[in-house]
Amino acid sequence: MLTPKYPPQDSAPPATATAPTAHTPAPVQPSAPVPVPVAPVSNRPTVQLTPGSALALAAGGGAVVLVVGAVLVSMLLAVAITATSVAVCAVVLRSLLNAERNR
Repeated sequence: MLTPKYPPQDSAPPATATAPTAHTPAPVQPSAPVPVPVAPVSNRPTVQLTPGSALALAAGGGAVVLVVGAVLVSMLLAVAITATSVAVCAVVLRSLLNAERNR
C-alpha cells in the first residue's frame, strides 16, 4: 500500500547529438513514419468536480472550520475558568492561613 509506484522506463536508445560536417553525409530520413509510443493508461481514479459538488465541498470545508474553531474556543474558555477558580481558591486559602496566624 505504501510502496512507491514508478513509471515504466523508456525503451528508446539515448539520442546522441552530432553536428553534420562537410565530410559526413546528412542522415537519411526513413520513408515509413515511426510509430509513436502510446502512453500507458493510468489506473488512478479520476475526480470530476461539478459546480454542485464544488459548492458542497466548500460548504463542508466551512463547516469543518467552524466546528474546529468552536472546539478550540471552548477549550480556551475551560482553561480560563479553571485558572480563575484556582486563583480564587488560592486567595481564600491565603486569607484563612493569615487569619490563623493572627490569632
